[in-house]
Amino acid sequence: MSDGVLADGVVLLHLAFVLFVVFGGFLVIRYPRLAFAHVPAFLWGVYIEITGGLCPLTGVENRLRQKAGEGGYDAGFIEHYVYPVLYPPGLTRTTQLWLAAFVLVLNGSIYGWILLRRQRKNPSGPASRNSD
Repeated sequence: MSDGVLADGVVLLHLAFVLFVVFGGFLVIRYPRLAFAHVPAFLWGVYIEITGGLCPLTGVENRLRQKAGEGGYDAGFIEHYVYPVLYPPGLTRTTQLWLAAFVLVLNGSIYGWILLRRQRKNPSGPASRNSD
């Protein structure tokens, strides 16, 4: 398998991860145990956006592209692939912080709703189970 094809596979994996970070909370509504994977993923995504860091998958893709004789890129995955699709080029630090806030608010709202729903189903909490 060529390094270019592997790099394309990393891009698809990276895109799937980004989609999971942003929208995985909706999956947790249906599959609650998925929260064990989603919470660290979305916190990592928020961390990367807040710090302006690069995801390790970006480095892997760049190395594979360079090995394949293609040019790598300096920006992060979102700036290189996702952002140009959604918005015009020119990701700013302010925009990154807004993206982080969006992911936090969206997923925080989903998890808050899940916890509220769970509490309504069992208003007396786990202590009532022990008193029976």
